[in-house]
Amino acid sequence: MLKHKTIKEILRFGVVGVAATAIHYGVYFALHYSLNANIAYATGYLVSFVFNYFMSARFTFKKSTTVKNGMGFILAHAFNFVLQMSLLNLFLFIGVPKAVAPLPVYCIAVPVNFIIVRFVFRKA
Repeated sequence: MLKHKTIKEILRFGVVGVAATAIHYGVYFALHYSLNANIAYATGYLVSFVFNYFMSARFTFKKSTTVKNGMGFILAHAFNFVLQMSLLNLFLFIGVPKAVAPLPVYCIAVPVNFIIVRFVFRKA
């Protein structure tokens, strides 16, 4: 059974994740008409990354932002970025429309990201 503290972290992660994903998708959607999908996606990822780091540290995991957890967050998100870009291109390749291709990406990548980021903030 999950501990109460873990459940609260998951809920806070969900709030931050929804906001960061909305920021990411909003930037992507605004740019995808005029830019290559990969560039639009990467730009959205970068914008949401900054928001996500500060909110994950302070709100989700109740930690201070430090060089150590910042570096861990960057490494975790480097892996997550590669995963998301690979999935985006896979979904585009199989014919998912450009406007909605990020949605199945998020369904796969967000749970993976939670596990990795939780590890970073538990160890930092």
